[in-house]
Amino acid sequence: MLSVRQPEFICSFRINTILPPATLMLETPSRKQIHKGRFTIAAKHHITIAEVYESELVDIEKAIAHYEQAADYYKGEESNSSANKCLLKVASYSAQLEQYQKAIEIYEQVGSNTMDNPLLKYSAKEYFFKASLCHFIVDELNAKLAIGKYEEMFPAFSDSRECKLLKKLLEAHEEQNAEAFTEAVKEFDSISRLDQWLTTMLLRIKKTIQGDEGDLK
Repeated sequence: MLSVRQPEFICSFRINTILPPATLMLETPSRKQIHKGRFTIAAKHHITIAEVYESELVDIEKAIAHYEQAADYYKGEESNSSANKCLLKVASYSAQLEQYQKAIEIYEQVGSNTMDNPLLKYSAKEYFFKASLCHFIVDELNAKLAIGKYEEMFPAFSDSRECKLLKKLLEAHEEQNAEAFTEAVKEFDSISRLDQWLTTMLLRIKKTIQGDEGDLK
């Protein structure tokens, strides 16, 4: 059989994968756009495919793969803001799938990229907060060290409500005090409403406290 080496960016597609009809129709124009060098349009096709996997086919791992591909194409066009949006999707889903190290690396990367941008730097505290929660789920000491690192990298993080919450949660966890943990979360939630992702991560941490009933009420 004749073997023709294709450029790496073309081979990254799973050409031999049998896709559902909805995604197959989207996959083909994406390949054509790559041949034309129109990476931004190809990236948008991958996002559309990822959204189909998210909402209709509920295959999060495939959604992650397409968001990653979209991020790569945006980076190729130096569209860093669009790449970061895709990467944050990857991080969020990776954490939900308990792929914490992958999520941490992305949150740290995006946080580092945004903390020096006058327009985006206030978002950095959110990314370092989420990275810290992922660390916390894995290991309490990891979380403590990570928080210290983020404070040093981005001094504004120290004064954030997110950082103060993390420190209260660490203290409660060290004391195995589920009630103090819950109170700290409630206090934070009364001002900054927790979304489903944050609630899920906080519950996973709280469940490591002995005798915990597994809720945040």
